[in-house]
Amino acid sequence: MPIPLFNSIASWLLKKRYHQIELFIKYPAEVQDEVLHQLLSIAEDTEIGKKYGFDTIPNYETFVERVPITSYEEIEPMVERSRRGEQNIFWPTSIKWFAKSSGTTNAKSKFIPVSTEALEDCHFKSGKDLLCLYLNNNENSQLFTGKSLRLGGSTEMYQDNGTSFGDLSAILIDNMPFWAELSSTPSNKVSLMSEWESKLQAIIKESIQENVTSLAGVPSWMLVLLNKVLEETGNQHLFQVWENLEVYFHGGVSFNPYKEQYAALLPRKSFNYYEIYNASEGFFAIQDRNNSDDLLLMLDYGIFYEFIPMDDYDNSEKSTIPLWNVKLNTNYAIVITTNAGLWRYKIGDTVRFTSLNPYRIKVTGRTKHHINVFGEELIIENAEEALKQVCKKTGAEIKDYTVAPIFMVGKEKGAHEWIIEFRKEPEELAVFIEFLDNSLKSLNSDYEAKRYNNITLRLPQVHVARENLFYDWLKSKGKLGGQHKIPRLSNKRDYIEELLHINK
Repeated sequence: MPIPLFNSIASWLLKKRYHQIELFIKYPAEVQDEVLHQLLSIAEDTEIGKKYGFDTIPNYETFVERVPITSYEEIEPMVERSRRGEQNIFWPTSIKWFAKSSGTTNAKSKFIPVSTEALEDCHFKSGKDLLCLYLNNNENSQLFTGKSLRLGGSTEMYQDNGTSFGDLSAILIDNMPFWAELSSTPSNKVSLMSEWESKLQAIIKESIQENVTSLAGVPSWMLVLLNKVLEETGNQHLFQVWENLEVYFHGGVSFNPYKEQYAALLPRKSFNYYEIYNASEGFFAIQDRNNSDDLLLMLDYGIFYEFIPMDDYDNSEKSTIPLWNVKLNTNYAIVITTNAGLWRYKIGDTVRFTSLNPYRIKVTGRTKHHINVFGEELIIENAEEALKQVCKKTGAEIKDYTVAPIFMVGKEKGAHEWIIEFRKEPEELAVFIEFLDNSLKSLNSDYEAKRYNNITLRLPQVHVARENLFYDWLKSKGKLGGQHKIPRLSNKRDYIEELLHINK
C-alpha cells in the first residue's frame, strides 16, 4: 500500500473514535456512574467483592459507605498473594502482569496489578486516543508516513511464580499490537534491551535510518537520547536528521524545565508538543488541544475517579467526592477504582481542574514531598532513611536539610542539590556523599536507574550549611514556631536559591 494512502486510512480509522470521546464529554457523570456499576458487577464474586457485598451496592453513596480508601501499603498483602499465583482476589480475570514502580514508604518497589482489561481498555486504548485527538486537531498531519521514535523506561521483564513483572513500558511493549510495532522505532528487540548505554546506541543506530515523524517518551530521558543523536550525526538540530518530525508526545515528569532546551533542538514554530498523564496504575488524561497546558480527563477507560481536597486530606474518608462534585482551582488528591482491581486507591498524585465542561486538569504534584524532575520519584521517606543510614556509617548528625533538582542544561546531566546543616559534620564530605548516593540507590529503584552510569543524574551535590541557616531563613519569613517546617524536597529551586544566597 502506498505510504500516503496508508496515512489517510490510518488517520480516518483513528478519528472514528472521536464521537465516543464527545459522548463522555457531553455526559461525564452518566459515563462515570456506568463505569462504577460495571466494575462492581464484574468483580462481585471476587474475594474483595464478597467482603464488601458488591452485588448489593446500588449507588455511589453505598459504595463510599462500604469500601474504604486504601494505599499500597494496605493492599500489599493481597498483591503479594496475587503475585504468588492466587487468582480472583480483587479482580476476576487472571492477573498475569505487575508493573514495578518505586516510591513506597515501606518497600523499595511496589507492584501494581495489570489485567488484560486494563491493558486493552485503558493503556492501548489511550495510545489510539492520543493519536485520534492529535489528528483531529491537525488535519494535514503526515504522522503515518513515517514512524514514532519511542523511548520507554527499563524494559526488562522478570518471571516469578507464573506471573511477570517489570516497568509498565516493558509490559506494554511485550504485548504491543502489531499495528503499533509496525509504526514504531526502534524494534521490540532493541526496546527490550536492559543495559541502557548499549540500548541508547542501538536505538540511535536503528532510528537515524528511519523517517521519524514523532517522538514519545519522558522529557529527561528523551533529552539524553536526542543530544546523543546530534553528537553522533554532527548535526545542529533534529530536523537535519528527521526533516518530517512534527510532534513530541511527552509525560512522566514536568516539561517546564525542558521547554527551552527542546526549542533549541527543534527550532520550528509549527512543531507540536502533546502531553499525557499516565502511571503504572492507569492512563488518565491527554492534551486535547494544540498549544494547551491542560489535559482532558478520559472517562471511559474502566477507571472510576474520586477526589480528596488537599486542605482536608487527613480526613479522607469523609471528604472524598466524585467527579461531578469537583470545583475549579482546588488542589485534589486522586483516588481511583480500576479494571485491574484497585478499589478506592490513592495514587499519590494531586491535580487541579481548569475546566468542568469538559473536565480538564493540570497535574500539580504529589501528596507527599518529592522530587520527580527526572522520573526518579524521590520521596521524603527515601531521603530520611538514606540520611539515617549514612549518619550511622559516618558518625555525622544532621540538624536540618533541604533538597532541590539541578536541571539539565545542554549536555550537562541533572543532579540533586542538598543543603545540610550538621550538628556534627562528617570527617570527609566526599565519603558522606558517596554513601548517601548508594543509600538512595538501594531504597529507590527509579533513582538507581537514573543514576546508572550517570546517564541522567550525576552524583548529588551537597553544601554544608552555616550554623542556624534554616532558623534564620524561617525567621526572615516570620515563620518561627512549631507549626512551620523546612520544605525537605521540592521540584523547584525557589527555596534552595534563597538558602544558598544567605548561606554565608
